[in-house]
Amino acid sequence: MMQAAALFGSGLVAGLVAGTASCTAVQGGLLVGLTGERDRVVLGWFLTGRLLSYTAAGALLGLAGSAVKPPPQARAVLLVAAGLMVIAFAVRLYRRPGCQPPRRAFGGLGPPLLGAATILVPCGVTIGMELVAITSGSALSGAAVMAGFVLGTAPALALLGWLLRRVTRTRLARAAAVLAVAAGLWTVGTGVNLGGWLPATATTTGARSPVVTIWALRDGYRPAAVEAPAGVPVEVVFKLVDRGCTETVAFAGRDLALPATVRLPPQPPGTLRYACGMGMFTGIIKFS
Repeated sequence: MMQAAALFGSGLVAGLVAGTASCTAVQGGLLVGLTGERDRVVLGWFLTGRLLSYTAAGALLGLAGSAVKPPPQARAVLLVAAGLMVIAFAVRLYRRPGCQPPRRAFGGLGPPLLGAATILVPCGVTIGMELVAITSGSALSGAAVMAGFVLGTAPALALLGWLLRRVTRTRLARAAAVLAVAAGLWTVGTGVNLGGWLPATATTTGARSPVVTIWALRDGYRPAAVEAPAGVPVEVVFKLVDRGCTETVAFAGRDLALPATVRLPPQPPGTLRYACGMGMFTGIIKFS
């Protein structure tokens, strides 16, 4: 119980301090789908669904560990799908600004299900909390840290939802729809980036050393592109400078919480691409 209480407090602080901006950036676009609903409590149902899904996921992670956590490639697909859904909501809003669609547009379960679906498009800080839940070794502790995190980010999402509801009832509705399309495109881009589906083109720096040191800063990784020798084991040392999106990295098909050291077996000539947990910042290791 003491561990669960401590982790709940840690999750709450992380949500308030670090998760507010990143979660609203990644998941806030999904609120566009609720802005036309008549019922004033739909935002509450959205946040309730989010709380329940995160708490359940935390319990599963604490109980079963990383076996129930989707790998980076799966999350990349989900990010692309979420971005496309946001764009679809925005197009509907643009075509019918200020229009109140019938309640069947989402059905009674629509808002809580949409809130629950946010667990599938996590921000970088969310992934860090999931890793804490995995290492807790307890369903209660895992649920506690995730529940605390969701409650910490709830005020920012509630404020964003309230603002969206007000804007969509004014002449600014179409401007909001355009911004939502931009948010959807940004989400699709982060998914593509996280999945490594963009060509890896960058000028490498540094000598071809079997020990590569990469610094995680708030605005990316340094060096962003580095060269390493092919055909020999390589040690990649990630050092954390600033907390934020870059403190979790999707590297070689798995998530890492930084600081971390990865020992790679001999690699063939080619390029290894990695990204932060949100797919916003990337880095390249070129083996030659």
